[in-house]
Amino acid sequence: MNTIKLMEVCGTHTMAIVRAGIKKLLPAWIELVSGPGCPVCVTSERDIDAAIDIARQKDVIMTTFGDMMRVPGSTGSFEETKQKGSDIRIVYSVLDALRIAEENPKHKVVFMGVGFETTSPTVASVLKEARARKIKNFSILSNFKLIFPALRTIAGSREVQIDGFICPGHVSVITGSVPYEKIAKRYKKACVITGFEPGDILKGIEKLVRRVRDKNYGVEIEYARAVRKKGNPTAQDVLKEVFTPRGVEWRGLGVIKKSGLKLRNKYKDFDAERIFKVKRRSVLKKKGCICGEILKGLKKPADCKLFGKACTTRHPVGPCMVSSEGTCAAYYRYGK
Repeated sequence: MNTIKLMEVCGTHTMAIVRAGIKKLLPAWIELVSGPGCPVCVTSERDIDAAIDIARQKDVIMTTFGDMMRVPGSTGSFEETKQKGSDIRIVYSVLDALRIAEENPKHKVVFMGVGFETTSPTVASVLKEARARKIKNFSILSNFKLIFPALRTIAGSREVQIDGFICPGHVSVITGSVPYEKIAKRYKKACVITGFEPGDILKGIEKLVRRVRDKNYGVEIEYARAVRKKGNPTAQDVLKEVFTPRGVEWRGLGVIKKSGLKLRNKYKDFDAERIFKVKRRSVLKKKGCICGEILKGLKKPADCKLFGKACTTRHPVGPCMVSSEGTCAAYYRYGK
């Protein structure tokens, strides 16, 4: 039996698959590999360094999601920078960051935005509100990314060689299934959008295997209780109103054209890159950490010499071990 290799794009899928022991239920000829669907993991060291540079400035309050606190840049992490006196706060939504700005009018409050199409529309909505209310001390450091350019890069890679994608359910709630159709057709990759329960994932794998065997390179929605073909037009519209695509660096994948989001000129007064004149420095790759190869689906955590030894969830070396959706963190917690 020829091996069928499927990539789960989303970090939440990776965690669910390993936690539920799904790989142990599959025959040996079905291989699952992880993809670049963890927004924390794919944030480059250069982008983290830029955020830390801003956080170190006087009268700045940096806000971010909890997963970002321990992600290492080349000069340290948010957690280490906070211990040295910088005001860095964990928030649970961008609305919390806006509230902090209102409560601290003498400070410049920055929200470090990471995430895919799931997160960025909510940030766009809050920026519209901040602009309407003329809140002057609030800005966004946009490290948002678009998943489809990354999927095209992987689908077209001779290095990775996968047969199909287990597509992310929550991103697809926003985008719908239509953007996957061009990828499926052009690169001959089967695509199935699934939910996050073990039953959803197993059904998605079954549908993908059938499509690969039949050479039916289309798109199927298994997660029909939440995903529609055209997605959420309202969220798509607010995203387009506030942001515009740009080329950005992905950890492991390099710079991908039109795969990130920057604020449109209409919202330039909320652009932390412009306000703080951000300059991204070149950094040296950490020796030993293979997070980049794992994000491309080329290697697995067990292939890393640091995994479970020098690199653990208590003492992470790379972002794949830091994030709650990181592949290494999933394998470390549940893979044994």
